[in-house]
Amino acid sequence: MSSVLKISEAVSLGIHACIIIAKSENRISASEIAEMLKASEAHLAKVLQRLVRSGLIFSNRGPKGGFKLAKEAADIHLMEIYEAIDGEMPLRNCLFEKPACDGKKCSLYGLLNKINSEVKNYFSDTSLADLLE
Repeated sequence: MSSVLKISEAVSLGIHACIIIAKSENRISASEIAEMLKASEAHLAKVLQRLVRSGLIFSNRGPKGGFKLAKEAADIHLMEIYEAIDGEMPLRNCLFEKPACDGKKCSLYGLLNKINSEVKNYFSDTSLADLLE
């Protein structure tokens, strides 16, 4: 069985990296972010590339280079970060990898549907600025 809430390590890294970038007054390097998150710099670099391609952050190379938000923290929502990294958020209504029923007979369908909706709404409604407070 899978977890009810399954967020990839890459999405978690992306969200946390964006928070660090938002808090930083100057550009911040991938190595500094990786050290703060105790994460693989190579994995983080791939995540940051996806965020750059999506227009959420921008980067500059060189001695004074690093990462900076491309928009205000209030204008970047968690769902944008999620989708930039993992694509559209799936709304699974079964705990099994291969559904055991059609969802009509499942006693957990209503609960799973409610949880999925709440998670999707939270990610859509929560900005980086909300997490900085």
